[in-house]
Amino acid sequence: MRYENIKSIILIILVLISILFTWGLWTYQPNYEKMEGRKYVKEVTLNEKQEVQKIIRPEQVLFHIDGKHYGTNQNGELDKIINELSKWSIFDIKNETDKLKDFNKFIHSDGHAEVIFPGEVPIELYRSVLNIEGRKIPSFNFDRIIINVENSGKENGIVYFVSSEHQQIYEGHISSANLNAFNHGFFKGGKFPRFFAFKASDTRTIFLPEEKTKMTRYKYLPVTLDSNEFKEALFSDPSFVQKSVFSNGEEYTNDSSKMTINYDTDMLSYVNPTAEDNYVEKSYDLVKRSIDFVNEHGGWTDAFRYVAKDEYKRMVTFRIYSREGYPVFNESGLSEINEVWGQNEINKYIRPNISLELPLTTEAKNVILPSGYKALDFLQKKRDFKPELLEQMVLGYRMEWDAGENRLILLEPAWFYRYNHTWELITLEDLGGA
Repeated sequence: MRYENIKSIILIILVLISILFTWGLWTYQPNYEKMEGRKYVKEVTLNEKQEVQKIIRPEQVLFHIDGKHYGTNQNGELDKIINELSKWSIFDIKNETDKLKDFNKFIHSDGHAEVIFPGEVPIELYRSVLNIEGRKIPSFNFDRIIINVENSGKENGIVYFVSSEHQQIYEGHISSANLNAFNHGFFKGGKFPRFFAFKASDTRTIFLPEEKTKMTRYKYLPVTLDSNEFKEALFSDPSFVQKSVFSNGEEYTNDSSKMTINYDTDMLSYVNPTAEDNYVEKSYDLVKRSIDFVNEHGGWTDAFRYVAKDEYKRMVTFRIYSREGYPVFNESGLSEINEVWGQNEINKYIRPNISLELPLTTEAKNVILPSGYKALDFLQKKRDFKPELLEQMVLGYRMEWDAGENRLILLEPAWFYRYNHTWELITLEDLGGA
């Protein structure tokens, strides 16, 4: 009888243990993150990620001293200036637009240094570069930082953040020690080329170099980027992507998106038509999202910089700049990255499918570009030229395939001007050059 009781007790214990394990299996939930509603970009890296300071960069600095104008666009000098500004503590930023009577005259006044960016920059994004005091600051865009060097020696210095497009000015303050250091190190201490002023309209003055400029003509052996890496990065599930090869390109598709590689233009185009397009981004979100998107797959395959945004079209543009600091232009878009955004996903991504990784140093040649006077004279003699439609004039590079060797890319120095929202070219032949 005692033996039967022991067997019964052991059996009950085993049954209870079995029930306990079964209950544990039924109720166990691993602590994983929820994945609903997210689109993950795979860890594919074509190149290194870049910080905001490397992508959002000024393209020129101007110094207005005693009625004369000096300036440079050289990367080395601009890097020194931004590094100096990044050491400052900027405080007490306020909107002072209403106090300004003559916007154009003010920003180019004697005693002002202008740090000029190619496009409007959201101040919230550039806080990662500048040291701005205060948790909450006004939300605004700017394309110029103006340092009032005339205020040197007073208790506090003044810095202005200026939007040329909207004619807005925000005033901030820095310590007198910072201002004095800038005055002696750059404003009075620098030796920069002379510029002259051309008043295109009541609201726009363009500054151009007085003398000829020596530039370098470059040749590159381009490197074709890996289409498969872009497929892995851009599609949410690459295993469901189908590839088609044609005589002039490749096409990758799934049920909602398409990526096209064009062999003739060396351009990559990714389109996701299902992304919702009835959404207006704030400037900060739009630009930051665009930079983050390219960083996710290391898409900075050349020296790209942020140059423009359009909140209405939800579009952001990045352009290649030369090693010295000149913008690079191409009629087919080969020197640009363009992104168009939907509400939560990329809608269009258009970019080059090549990289200028291999410069042919033995092929580099110096070229002398005519002065700003000669380039401006050429424009003014054009039929139906209207100066009020002239928005900008810059020295830069025309990017094209070398006619003598179609496997090489040629960067040819030239004058460029933006007229009625469109970039145009002035060649050396137009100006009578060799």
